[in-house]
Formats: sequence, C-alpha cells, structure tokens
Amino acid sequence: MKYGSIIIEKKEYVYLKRIINISGYAKDFETQQSLQKFSDELQNAQIVDEEDMPEEIIRFNSKVTVASEKGWERTLQVVTPTERDLKQNKISFLTPMGSALFGYSEGDTVTWDFPTGQQQLKIVAVAQETNTVSKKLSI
Repeated sequence: MKYGSIIIEKKEYVYLKRIINISGYAKDFETQQSLQKFSDELQNAQIVDEEDMPEEIIRFNSKVTVASEKGWERTLQVVTPTERDLKQNKISFLTPMGSALFGYSEGDTVTWDFPTGQQQLKIVAVAQETNTVSKKLSI
C-alpha cells in the first residue's frame, strides 16, 4: 500500500460514516461483510482536507482501471448509491468492489472477499472527475 493506509477526504469521510451506519442492515451477507471490513479500514484511514487529497486516490466519481489476478481488466467509476448505473460501469461504494477500492491508490493491490471468492486486484489507473462529490455534499 503506497500510503500505509487508505486516504479519505474529510467531507467524504463524514458521508461514508453516515451511509455505512444506515446500510448496516443490508440483506445479503457479502455486502454486510464488505461494509464491515471497509468500516474497520476507516478507523485507521488518513483523513485529509480537499486541498491535501492526492490525485491518485480512489474517491467518489473516480474512474478506476483494475486488473484481476484472474486475467480480466475493467474500467469503472465509484459513485454514491443513488448514482450507480451498471450499464455505464458506475458502481456504488456500497458494493463489495466499490468498498474494496475506495481510499486506495493507483499502483496498490487490494485483496478482497467478493461473492465469487477472494481476489487480488491491481489498481492500474485512477482518474478524477473535475466535479467531485465532496463539493456537492452538504455536510
């Protein structure tokens, strides 16, 4: 891990904590398990101001290219639950994949328990959208 722990922008951190608390009642076991693991990671996260946020960190609206140890590569965008759209490769951070990637950096390798079993994902590239969610969040 490039930075030693995940990095989260302050406003996004507050939003994440709120949503995770509400989502603790997810019906499927894999989602509950992923959110618990992500919640545990948040306890050791580096929380930073917007101006100190590194560009290569996965956050809301980041476009991420990941490569699996199983040989597939995919580009997707990590978004809030209301903006998810699988047809446009927009995944909610509440999904196992979304929570696995959030706060990690380009070049990191993430091991995560997915519904199909544990996998290692290499974060190949991270690109930020100019209009970040933290600017939209009214906290």
